[in-house]
Amino acid sequence: MTTTPLLKVENLSVSFKTNDGIVDAVKNVNFSLNKGETLAIVGESGSGKSVSTNAVMQLLPPNAIIHDNSKVIFEDKEILSLSEKQMQDIRGDRIGMIFQEPMTSLNPYMRVGGQVTEALTCHRTINASDAKKKVIELFELVHLPNPEQSFNKFPHEFSGGQLQRIMIAMALINEPEILIADEPTTALDVTVQAEVLNLIKEIQQKMGMAILFITHDLGVVKHLADRVLVMCKGDVVETGDAEPLFSSPQHAYTKMLINSVPSGSKEKVSEQAPMLLEADDVWVRYLIKSSFFGNKHEYFDAVKGISLHLKQGETLGIVGESGSGKSTLGRGLIGLLPSSGSIRFNGQEMRDLPPTEQKALKRNIQMVFQDPYGSLSPRMTVGEIITEGLTVHYPKMTRPERLRKAKKALEEVCLPPNSINRYPHEFSGGQRQRIAIARALILEPSFILLDEPTSALDRSVQLTVIDLLKDIQKRRNIGFIFISHDLSVVKALSDRVMVMQKGTVMEQGTPEQIFHAPQHDYTKKLIAASFDLEDEIAEEVA
Repeated sequence: MTTTPLLKVENLSVSFKTNDGIVDAVKNVNFSLNKGETLAIVGESGSGKSVSTNAVMQLLPPNAIIHDNSKVIFEDKEILSLSEKQMQDIRGDRIGMIFQEPMTSLNPYMRVGGQVTEALTCHRTINASDAKKKVIELFELVHLPNPEQSFNKFPHEFSGGQLQRIMIAMALINEPEILIADEPTTALDVTVQAEVLNLIKEIQQKMGMAILFITHDLGVVKHLADRVLVMCKGDVVETGDAEPLFSSPQHAYTKMLINSVPSGSKEKVSEQAPMLLEADDVWVRYLIKSSFFGNKHEYFDAVKGISLHLKQGETLGIVGESGSGKSTLGRGLIGLLPSSGSIRFNGQEMRDLPPTEQKALKRNIQMVFQDPYGSLSPRMTVGEIITEGLTVHYPKMTRPERLRKAKKALEEVCLPPNSINRYPHEFSGGQRQRIAIARALILEPSFILLDEPTSALDRSVQLTVIDLLKDIQKRRNIGFIFISHDLSVVKALSDRVMVMQKGTVMEQGTPEQIFHAPQHDYTKKLIAASFDLEDEIAEEVA
C-alpha cells in the first residue's frame, strides 16, 4: 500500500433542508483510503454512512448542503468543487459504484449488455464490436452464466445474485481506481452473499483497486475489510484496523453492534402441547404456459409434496435460498395461494369448511410480511392500519372500542398509544415492523406466519424484534412459522428447523441437529456461507 492516500476526506459535514428546518446528517467526518485497501464504513440506518459516500460522488439530492470546510481529495485533487460535467468524467470511470438494490438500479426496458456497454462508451471511444467483446469478457470475470447469451437478456431474466454481478461488471467496466460498494449484499441469500463477496475480493486482487464498503453487517466486515470506520448519528465514533477493532472495541456503540448477532435458543414447548397445524402432501404449482386453444398446459411445481406439523406455542423455522419455495409454502398453508393436499387447523380440514367458517378461521391465522415499508399503506394512519382487521371480522364493534384495542396492541409491541394518529413514514423500519406485528396481534390469533420479518432491519433492531416476538409468543402461546434466509435468526427463535431447496425438504430437526450436525450437503453449504453463524458455532465449540 502507498503512503499517499488515494482518497482523503476531511471535515465532511452534510445537512438537509426539511420542512422542520436544517437537519445535520454528517458531522466532520475524516477518513482516508489507500490503493488496494478495503475500508468498511459501518453503522445502522441513519448513521450517515451512505450520505458520506454519496457526497464524495456528488450524488446528493437538491436539498442537501455540503458545508464550506468540507474537502474530498482524490489523487491530490479536490473534487467537491468540480462541476457536474467534470464529476461525470470521474463517476463510473475512475470511481465505480455498486448500489444496494440491483433491480431498481437497472433499466427494466433495456438489455443488460447495452446498459453495461453504455457505461463504457460514456467514457471511452470504442467501436460496438470491441465494446461488446469487453463486456462479455467482464461477464466472464464476474462469473455470470452464459456471458454471450446474458448480453441480450433483460434484468427480469436474472436472479438477485446475478443482477448484482451485472452491477459489479458495470462498476468495473472502466477499471476504476476506487470501487464504492453501498450495501451490495443486503438483499441477497447467505450463499449468494458469500459468492458476491468472494468475487469482489478476487477482482480486487486482480485489478489492485481500493474498495469503500458500506454495510451494517459486521459479519461481512470482519471477513472483508482491512480497516473499519464506525458511524453513529452522523459522527465517526471509532476507527481502526479490523482485527483489533473486533477483538477489543473501545466505543460503547461499536460494542453494541458487535454484540447484536442473534444468539441463544428458544425455550422448549411441552410435549403435551396441542397440535395447531398439520399439513400432508402439500403441492403448489404455477401455470407457466398454455396452448392457444387451452388444451395443453405447462406447470412449474414450486412446492412438491411437503408435510409438516406445528404445536401450540411452537416455532417452526423454514430456511433456504430465494426460489427454494419457502414463502410459497407459507402462503399456500394459509390460503393466500391455491394448493393441493391436506391442511388441518385445530383438527379441522380447512378446505372442507364453508366460506363463513373459513372467514372466521382466518381471524386465528395472521401474517407479518418482509418489507415494513411496503406492507403498510402510506395513506392510512397507524390506528386505521391496525384496526382494519377488526372492521372486517367485527363489523358491529364501535370506533372507541377499536381504538382501545389498537392502543393496547401498540403497548404490547412497545410503541406509545398516541402513535395511532401518526402515519407510517413518521416511523423507523423497526417501528414499522412493530406496527405490522400489532396489526397481526389485534385479532388475537393462535398462529402467525412470519415471512422474512427481520431481513430489512439493522442487526440491533432485529434483536429487539426477535425479543419482542419471543415475549409475545410466551405470553399468548401463539404458534409461529418463521421463514428466513438468515440462519442465526432462525437458530435463536425456532424449536424446529426445516431446510428447503427447489420446493422440497432437504432435512429437518432441532436447531442443534441442523446447525451443529447437518446431514445434507446443501445445509452444510448454507451454514458455511453464514458468517455470523459460522463464528457463533466456532465460539460454542471452543
